[in-house]
Amino acid sequence: MMPLWHSEGADRALVLLPGAQMRASDMVVAGLPATLAASGGRLDLWVPELPLDLVRLGNTVDALAHEVLPPLRARYRELWLGGISLGGWLALAQAQREAAGLAGLCLLAPYPGSRLTTNAIARAGGIDAWQATPTQAADLEFQLWQGLREGRPALPAFVGIGRDDRFADTMRPLAQRLPNATVEEVAGGHDWAAWLPLWRAFLAWMVRRGERR
Repeated sequence: MMPLWHSEGADRALVLLPGAQMRASDMVVAGLPATLAASGGRLDLWVPELPLDLVRLGNTVDALAHEVLPPLRARYRELWLGGISLGGWLALAQAQREAAGLAGLCLLAPYPGSRLTTNAIARAGGIDAWQATPTQAADLEFQLWQGLREGRPALPAFVGIGRDDRFADTMRPLAQRLPNATVEEVAGGHDWAAWLPLWRAFLAWMVRRGERR
């Protein structure tokens, strides 16, 4: 795995997980490395090639935890984890399992789970009233919402949402459950028209954080 962008002497890095059916090369075409280079931020960007689909998410979480993150934790003073859409879901799930060694999260249009999951929680009266059934407690999507109800993770988090995203109505409650989240909304749907401006907003946010250190 090679970084898509390397800043000489960078002591911060972001592992950014692409969405479903996306590859690292799609990040280049979309302009993420070029935007990072133009931002002036000293940040290495890593995009691992992991199987990203709903059937194999458990295996992907394990690969991220045991293969991708450990060597990078030792290499950087600050290691951030993030993702786009399903990649954002995966980053959040991993941070709930093991926040140690992570400086924060970059969640761009994070997938909140299927309508079956979010509708079941809504029918129960919302996340505070909902109690997981034994079947739900064993399901990765419901586990993520259980973690959110418990306020996990407490890491600094940038959450980007497109106002016309088809998942926006469930992304907002997700973001509200993150105790240290900064939420940014821009025009656009569940596509690069929103994701690229949100990426710019995240980089500007990171620069401001660096100036405050």
